[in-house]
Amino acid sequence: MFPDLTSDDIFRLETKRLWLRWPRASDAAAVRSFASLAETAQMTAEVPHPYPPGEAERFVFRARAQNADGKAMILVVTQKGDGRPVIGLSSATLSAAGGIELGFMIAPSAWAKGYATEAAGAHVEALFALTRADRIRANARVNNPASRRVLEKCGFVYVGSGLDFLPARGGLHPCDRFQLTRKAWSARRTAPRLPAMAHQAPDLALAHAVAMTSPAAEA
Repeated sequence: MFPDLTSDDIFRLETKRLWLRWPRASDAAAVRSFASLAETAQMTAEVPHPYPPGEAERFVFRARAQNADGKAMILVVTQKGDGRPVIGLSSATLSAAGGIELGFMIAPSAWAKGYATEAAGAHVEALFALTRADRIRANARVNNPASRRVLEKCGFVYVGSGLDFLPARGGLHPCDRFQLTRKAWSARRTAPRLPAMAHQAPDLALAHAVAMTSPAAEA
């Protein structure tokens, strides 16, 4: 489903304030610092709480394997600037029905700054630009208005509510369901363009990345 371009670990997306890239083993401590918090984990389907020892390392391993197999596009969200700190996650995975499901998580220390909308928006651009997906779906728990606002800012529309199975939450929970179709995405864009990305060696080369032109979790 996901193209060869994204199955290489030097794949990057760039926004005004962020880089989105593959997770690395060295990211585990940063991921643990926010994924282990109740206020972030409880809003997700698959992040356990309490957070087991070694879970962040296992997450990185699984994400890299899924990315390499073309089954997902799971990226860490990093701020530009000194150290490029990891402040969140953005994931695109295949649903049981074969469509694309978008998810995101931003560290509470970075809430209310628009990072989720910025990251999710860039991810959506990449998904429509680089795949043949007709639509992208996303769910938000009914008690998570911040995620719903992010989705709405990115062009998603509400399509209904229902009980969804959230494995890490231990059963069925009420969720609001959203989708963004390719037609609606195209209508929102002022001009066709690919998301910013750099496809070259990491680290030192990032500072001089040659990116294609470009145009999230709490807003």
